[in-house]
Amino acid sequence: PKRSLAAGAPSPLFVQYQKQWGFTAGLLTIAFAAYAFALVVAILVAGSLSDFVGRRPVLIGALALEFAAMLMFLFAPGIGWVIAARVVQGLATGAATSAFSASLLELAPANAKNLGAIIGGAAPAGGLGLGALLAGVAVQFSTAASAIVFASLAAIMALGSLVAVFARETVTRQPGAVRSLQPRVLIPTAARREFAATIPVLLAAWMLAALFIGLAPTIIRGIFHIDSGLVEGVTVFIEPGVSAATGFALGRLTSRSTVLIGGIGVFVGIGVIVAGIAFALLPLLWVGGVIGGAGFGASFSGTLRILGPFAAPHQRAELFAAVFLVAYLSFGIPAIVLGELVAPFGLLTTVIGFGVVTLAAASVGILLQLRQSSWTAQSRRGLAPVRAR
Repeated sequence: PKRSLAAGAPSPLFVQYQKQWGFTAGLLTIAFAAYAFALVVAILVAGSLSDFVGRRPVLIGALALEFAAMLMFLFAPGIGWVIAARVVQGLATGAATSAFSASLLELAPANAKNLGAIIGGAAPAGGLGLGALLAGVAVQFSTAASAIVFASLAAIMALGSLVAVFARETVTRQPGAVRSLQPRVLIPTAARREFAATIPVLLAAWMLAALFIGLAPTIIRGIFHIDSGLVEGVTVFIEPGVSAATGFALGRLTSRSTVLIGGIGVFVGIGVIVAGIAFALLPLLWVGGVIGGAGFGASFSGTLRILGPFAAPHQRAELFAAVFLVAYLSFGIPAIVLGELVAPFGLLTTVIGFGVVTLAAASVGILLQLRQSSWTAQSRRGLAPVRAR
């Protein structure tokens, strides 16, 4: 949660940086997406490291690197330093992401394993939203928002490192740590059909997150003509904030039902969001954010719950690395595409076109989940093996 909190915090601040330093919308989205690409690199290289050296050392190192990133933000003299800080932040988060998700599953009691997966699915989105909200409040009510936000986050990272030092280790060290740094992810053979079926749902959900978290402040100013850090922060918060709560609210449903509901929520949510933007109705945009956020939370936590049982403990970090690889590529690439298309096509046209593509991805995801549900029903009648619950 601390890592995601820090990742979401710069979102309302980017518009302030743009006003201060005068860079383009394309460069703004590059600064935003640099985090996601660095995170993907770290997942590929260090995604399975905690399977060999333990969860705790990886988490301690990642939090220390996050602390360094906060200091870079705090003293950044220009957009170049901000982009560099986002890269360091992404590397730290990527190194810790699969270790964090795996440790949650392993630390959960035997009768509450789903809870670990639910928290793992809720924490990234919830942290992103909360970070953006707090930053928006700082922008609205302070003239030193950047200093307040990043000094506070640096202190939180330092505290988090101390907590991690005393955390219980869940993995026994084993040889192969250096070899594990070769870029790779692992999708167990038994999980591949399920993994493939979740990709369009993940794509649509994280594209929606890219729109809301990456471009919402620009939309608020450029389409709704509102200059308010608080409104920007609240808008960015809605989608990821609701998504975090939804993961917990739907915890009693089957993983399949949760993912299917999530896909439908993303589909409906993005439709309402596009309508709100097209007709310049901010409340409609917020309603779409609530619906889409619920879909995001359901689809992501449900995906982790579906795939988790397919991996042995020593494979789990690699499997979750594959999930986060898909998620953050679906987050980072669309954000950059959005930024580059704004200048030639205009903000409104770009957002509407982006919404149509997201709707298409969600539609494919829903259809694949319905097919998987049918296949699972057949397997329970003895026609095929299945482990997803």
